[in-house]
Amino acid sequence: MDRQERITALHRTLQAARRPVTVAHLQDVLGCSRATVYRDIAYLRDALMAPVIGEGETGFHYDKDEADRFELPGLWLNSEELHALLAAQHLLARCSGGLLSTALAPLQQRVEKLLDVHAGHKHWPLERVRVIPHRIRRMDEHAFRIVASSVLERRRLTFDYRARSTDEKTRRTVSPQRLTHYRDNWYLDAWDEDREALRSFSIDRITSARMADGSAHDVADDALNAHLAGSYGIFSGAPKGWATIRFSPKAARWVADEHWHSQQQGRFLADGSYELKLPYSVPRELLMDVLHYGADAEIIEPKALREQLRAHLQLALSNYAEEA
Repeated sequence: MDRQERITALHRTLQAARRPVTVAHLQDVLGCSRATVYRDIAYLRDALMAPVIGEGETGFHYDKDEADRFELPGLWLNSEELHALLAAQHLLARCSGGLLSTALAPLQQRVEKLLDVHAGHKHWPLERVRVIPHRIRRMDEHAFRIVASSVLERRRLTFDYRARSTDEKTRRTVSPQRLTHYRDNWYLDAWDEDREALRSFSIDRITSARMADGSAHDVADDALNAHLAGSYGIFSGAPKGWATIRFSPKAARWVADEHWHSQQQGRFLADGSYELKLPYSVPRELLMDVLHYGADAEIIEPKALREQLRAHLQLALSNYAEEA
């Protein structure tokens, strides 16, 4: 962990301790050397004016009379912690008026109190930090509740499903496995009993959902992860191949810092461009993400995927053909 994370962990450890904490224990908590512990203690006490008491031999602790009044200055949350707190606050605020609003009120107060503590008991203008939903689809809340209940209660489920790609409507009977929240939308990962295979269903395309008799068949976590997380994006299935994508030096400044897949391989080339390799099964979502970069991205391999992208570009260009 970096210095800021160590100081935060050190503060929380001393704040919670009922007796002096030894240097050896602090080394384990902070994952650092003995010398670094002493440097961090000195910084916390001398620079941040923390009420640290103790010596190396006996251990360190906070002065009980001063501990409750001391708090680290400024924003000591990392980006993930801040996002989690703000997202929770936004979601709780959106629940107002619903069935859970009364039950969730204490939780919202706890979140607001936690934010207040990390602000040093100063008012934070949280309206200046935004969590923006992206391409949320309209969804039948009744269907969502039935689907979610079947997952949590481990019950079989039947529903009508209209595939977005073909617009074909089919009746499905499944053993629900997981709910997945991906790119601001909800999906059901399930064992399709008729097809005897794992499938992912976009919940906004589910209608006439109801629980069926019998318990859901559980698929082992390893099998779920291998099938549902092995390929690119939301499309499940074993990878059918690896894509090699080359990004211009301009786009490389963004792509090199992006997480596309857990097994991705990336490297900078001599001309400043960036080469990204990743596994994929259904190419649709990967093609859309590559198209997002326009002329700054080029699929190098495989040839079939490259030709698919070429066909997409030609169709798109035909929409802008000059009329005679």
